[in-house]
Amino acid sequence: MFYFGCKLMADDNNGYVLRVLDLCVKLQKQVLLDHISFSVKRGTTLAILGPNGAGKSVLFRTLLGLVPHSGLVKWEGNIKIGYVPQYVTVLDMPLTVREFLSMAVDGDNDSVLNVLSMVRLDKAGVLDKRLGVLSGGQLRRVLIAWALSGKPDVLLLDEPTTGVDMDSEEPIYLLLNDIKKSQKITILLITHNIHIVQEYSDDLLALDRVVTFYGPSADIVKPEVQRQIHGEPVCVETVKGVI
Repeated sequence: MFYFGCKLMADDNNGYVLRVLDLCVKLQKQVLLDHISFSVKRGTTLAILGPNGAGKSVLFRTLLGLVPHSGLVKWEGNIKIGYVPQYVTVLDMPLTVREFLSMAVDGDNDSVLNVLSMVRLDKAGVLDKRLGVLSGGQLRRVLIAWALSGKPDVLLLDEPTTGVDMDSEEPIYLLLNDIKKSQKITILLITHNIHIVQEYSDDLLALDRVVTFYGPSADIVKPEVQRQIHGEPVCVETVKGVI
């Protein structure tokens, strides 16, 4: 399911598209997020890192207004949000790429071609292919195209390379980085990959139900930060891009 084109009202945040203060989520007496605070500057990428069960996807659903919570979630006024969940089942959907994207743009074929161009699939011959026969990388790009079809201000991407082979992962992040710059979009990105954090995000929020680190993504190379997040250093890196 996509929560696309969601409009949320708030005050102007002086360059910040989102501020979260003392956010808590408790479901069935289980604490899923405990006093989470962070902010996101307009036009930047925030990476969200943490182990399974850390509350990353719960955070996204809370930011979309889908989960009861305490604390403050303050968006800049009239924000439109595009959301790509981690898992989408398409094998039972007898739709072509054209039919799928047409539902998001009221059947406007030019808009379908435009969003496919944005994700660099306009020359891939996928328009009349069924979703279920696409490669993992092609499907992920089509899902991103759907999220972009309403011209969102913010993209929430929950592990956008799930189901993608290793060689196709980096091109997707390069694509997202280019889209952020060309469309002036703010991105919130869930990932497990420290390389992606370092290379393709500006700031890092590390979660394990509580905030274990919040600061510049460049700090992920520091052993003390890795220890703070993971309990021990997980990689040795002295120069950006060189391990």
